[in-house]
Amino acid sequence: MKVEYLSHERLPDFVAYCKKHKAEIDDSFLYDDHLANFQPNEENPTYILTNQEGELIAAASLIISDYHRRGRKARFRIFHSEVENIESYNLLMQEMVKQTTGLDEVFLFVPFANDKLAKFMEQLKFTAERYTFLLVRGDEAVPEFTVPEGFEIRPYRLGVDEEAWCTVRNAGFANLKGSETPQTPDMVAKMMANNDYIEGASLIFYHKGRPVGVIRGSVDEYEDAPIMNIGPIVILPEYQGKGLGRILLRYLLHFAKQISYDRTILCVNSENERAKALYIQEGFKQVEGVTCYTFQL
Repeated sequence: MKVEYLSHERLPDFVAYCKKHKAEIDDSFLYDDHLANFQPNEENPTYILTNQEGELIAAASLIISDYHRRGRKARFRIFHSEVENIESYNLLMQEMVKQTTGLDEVFLFVPFANDKLAKFMEQLKFTAERYTFLLVRGDEAVPEFTVPEGFEIRPYRLGVDEEAWCTVRNAGFANLKGSETPQTPDMVAKMMANNDYIEGASLIFYHKGRPVGVIRGSVDEYEDAPIMNIGPIVILPEYQGKGLGRILLRYLLHFAKQISYDRTILCVNSENERAKALYIQEGFKQVEGVTCYTFQL
């Protein structure tokens, strides 16, 4: 077996490999629009493993964006081998570690159903840090709601509301595993400029002019069909427990139906029991679960 940095010539093989195996692993960054303009570089260091015939049999690729560097954590886009032995993972891991200067850890999500990959991660000394559930809501009717007096929900405005968004998101997620790293206004603007942006689906909840909550809906795909991905959903800590998250969620669910999204999807950490209970009450059903495995560098 031979491990090498992904070249431009092998890029089509890498993309084909990702599409072939994405159903077995966390495919959050393996959709067609993510792979269409993919290039291996400092933000996306990528290695492949080939057999004696030169066929691609394993691949590993990290995502090291500005956000990940700020948090000193990099996420795997893919870490997978068709050869079911630890050697192939070891060979890839040895090369990937060389690309992580300045970082403290790397992590990936492994579906509960993929026992084999979980065992390989444990052999590589990855540790199960947390568990995340995927919830889907079908075409059920959305309950009505009333926005309390003094409160207002407004669409996010590009170039205007980045600071307000950060204020809410960073305060609300300060202690949420996996999201502790603060976002900057530039990061928010870049997120809103992505191809998954839906006009009018990013919202800010205000109380007497103060931003107290945010929610975002974006283009996604589940079971080969379009779906609206909801997240983040954040309410400032001092405003929690007042039903505002439920109102914000119902507002976006109504909007989703108006623009012909019959289904919505979201993720929630296992320790965030109150949020998960809310989503279940609002018609979401758990369909999948993943384990976040981390490796300390």
